[in-house]
Amino acid sequence: MAARPNILFIMADDHASKAIGCYGANINKTPNMDRIAEEGMRFNHCYVTNSICTPSRASILTGTYNHVNGVVTLASKINKHIPNVAKHMRTGGYQTAMIGKWYLGEGSDHEPTGFDFWSVVSGQGSYHDPEMIEMGQTRNEKGYATDIITDKSLNWLEKRDKTKPFFLMCHHKAPHRSWECDPKHKDLYTEDVKVPETFDDDYKNRAQAAAEAKIRPDGGSEVGELVNQTSTLRKIPNPQDVTKLRLIDKERGEVFTFKTNAELRHFKYQRYIKRYLRTIASIDDNVGRMLKYLDDEDLARDTVVVYTSDQGFFLGDHGWFDKRFMYEESFQMPFMVRYPREIAAGSICDDIVCNVDFAATFLDLAELQQPSYMQGHSFRKILNGATPTNWQQVAYHRYWMHRDAEHNAYAHYGIRDQQYKLIYWYNEGFELPGTSAGGQPREWELFDCEKDPLELFNVFSEPQYAEVVRRMIIQLDDKMREIGDEPEHVPGQFPSIIGGGKM
Repeated sequence: MAARPNILFIMADDHASKAIGCYGANINKTPNMDRIAEEGMRFNHCYVTNSICTPSRASILTGTYNHVNGVVTLASKINKHIPNVAKHMRTGGYQTAMIGKWYLGEGSDHEPTGFDFWSVVSGQGSYHDPEMIEMGQTRNEKGYATDIITDKSLNWLEKRDKTKPFFLMCHHKAPHRSWECDPKHKDLYTEDVKVPETFDDDYKNRAQAAAEAKIRPDGGSEVGELVNQTSTLRKIPNPQDVTKLRLIDKERGEVFTFKTNAELRHFKYQRYIKRYLRTIASIDDNVGRMLKYLDDEDLARDTVVVYTSDQGFFLGDHGWFDKRFMYEESFQMPFMVRYPREIAAGSICDDIVCNVDFAATFLDLAELQQPSYMQGHSFRKILNGATPTNWQQVAYHRYWMHRDAEHNAYAHYGIRDQQYKLIYWYNEGFELPGTSAGGQPREWELFDCEKDPLELFNVFSEPQYAEVVRRMIIQLDDKMREIGDEPEHVPGQFPSIIGGGKM
């Protein structure tokens, strides 16, 4: 029997699929990330169970949904005593390490466990000269964070016990805001980046999207530090005074003025997207360093290499630049995996998998038993090109942070299958800025992702979709029962627009 594989899991923060070359948006070049897909498999339908950093990381680590692992918001902290995939890998004979962004709490009750070695950035981490906590001790590092995380990963690989297979989680801080690039990349992207097709979305036919346009998403204050935090890229403060606005580049002294709101929106978008893409250039360089090490040490054939992000991200799509929502740009995670022993080079997968499935898949690849508490399912057979006939082909999402004072994004949950996406918004009774007394009403949304991939038309109330609505609600109810999540809608009951009544 062949030796068990090493597993190198590289994860970025807020890295949208469209900002990776192999996903075809053509807004930047990532040759090293692309290499993983070219020599392995690219997933087009990998989804996050809760599109926000901390809960996503908890699901990846534990293989459970957030209502089970208890990490439902950014303020949640993981209990170090609960089981996780690293603990199973270590007791199963692997040498384990966690290096980079942790963001699941700090202090002795929440530090990484299950790892032979760990060194993590403090909190969100800084791009330059980051403070890191290494095996419980604070260290002040010098240099650029992406390089430092890679240096530490390579150093651990070099010094590891080479008689054991390894499981390394290399978690980059980038490209999370404030998008501070390595100085050597500061002159990249001098030409304007293509503006998303939905940048000027007017949110017709989607009451929730129109309401969400009023929220203040994460990341507005770092668009070149030239503008105040605003609701979206499209909402400009004091629009009547735009001609009097003068913005000054603090590094170059360049002065910018504007004749129209549209000019200012375009300027803001270009400042933001170029900063974002420049931080990704460093990640790609460092992915290349990791791949070179595997080549040089003759480990490539025996190592599973994964590149992913903790969730998706809006890059000006629908006028937004954040995550949180179940809309596709935020919901979909990039996922590329290479393992020459089992994965055919250049494979493209359209099966649905979720971040809650990662842990079970790692254990399966390591020939270790999946524990009964894990709710995810191994997709190793999918990697082999043999999708099981009973594979569920659905993804469940739930966002809980609706009482967060800074962002005020509406609480919702829903389910997506190969063609349709059903979302239930349930902020009734909780008043958010811009809503009427009593809060945003509860509402259903249905999108036909095949006919409407940009999710511009809510067809929930359309008569021709009545049976689809009924089927999707049943599927949602079944999924919530399966994973033990508590619904806010009444299970087994259908809205009057599709005939009402019970199942």
